[in-house]
Amino acid sequence: MIRTLVGVLGTLSALFPDEIVEIFEKLAIANPNEGTVSGWVRPAIRSEGVLIAVISFFDGRAYAWLMNLTGAIVLLFPDLYRKFATAFLYERPELMEWNEGFSSGVRAIGALYVFLAAKTYRERHNDT
Repeated sequence: MIRTLVGVLGTLSALFPDEIVEIFEKLAIANPNEGTVSGWVRPAIRSEGVLIAVISFFDGRAYAWLMNLTGAIVLLFPDLYRKFATAFLYERPELMEWNEGFSSGVRAIGALYVFLAAKTYRERHNDT
């Protein structure tokens, strides 16, 4: 069920990258009007969405690895994630200011991803 939801979210990212950027900015960035999103971000989000959808719908092992790796990084290193995301998204990342509570949200998402990966691993090994 969760894999399906993640797959649907990946599909939505692939279909609506502009809206994904807009939602991200509303949640994470204190001054979204200060920056210009790099031109290649939308195709990258679209590609990431396709990859996540394919992995979620078709390959349980790759899904677990994706969730575990992503979750561990954002859980343990939220500041590193913020620096990467800012440099990835914006032409002038030094202008961007993050919302204060976003690090806690990123950690919570990371913990959820690690939990989901562990759950998938357990389910896969209980079936054998």
